[in-house]
Amino acid sequence: MNLQEHRYSARLRWTGNLGPGTTGYRTYSRDHQVEVDGPGLLLGTADPTFHGSRDRWNPEQLLLTAVAQCHMLSYLHVAVKAGVVVTAYSDTPEGTMRLNRDGSGEFTAIILRPHVELADADHTPLADTLHAEANRLCFIARSVSFPVHHEPTSSGPAGAA
Repeated sequence: MNLQEHRYSARLRWTGNLGPGTTGYRTYSRDHQVEVDGPGLLLGTADPTFHGSRDRWNPEQLLLTAVAQCHMLSYLHVAVKAGVVVTAYSDTPEGTMRLNRDGSGEFTAIILRPHVELADADHTPLADTLHAEANRLCFIARSVSFPVHHEPTSSGPAGAA
């Protein structure tokens, strides 16, 4: 096994044939299933703007959450290396997608707003700087063609004065 190269696989199946297939833009559902070995089935669709369902994941949400997850995991790694003890981590990421006149579109930016709770409030300045290193290491952030911005906040132990 080559440790420098990792492969990922998934299975995708469209489940939105309502009978006539794609005979018209409104004659089919955008529903589909994504499955990977291990966690199993993920129910997907298009964004509701594009005739998808609100009760399923859409690709845009998956991209946004993939960036946020990767950043968090990279951040926890660099925190350990820096001796910063993280006791809680949350984020409220937002992504912006621009539609073009030709029907194409692309994400123009993602803003991560991680909030990190620390065992030692004195580590707050260092903890805030670690987001840059986490971004540099994050496999997903390094793979996208749009900027990933950060607006981090940190605090000491919960309930500390």
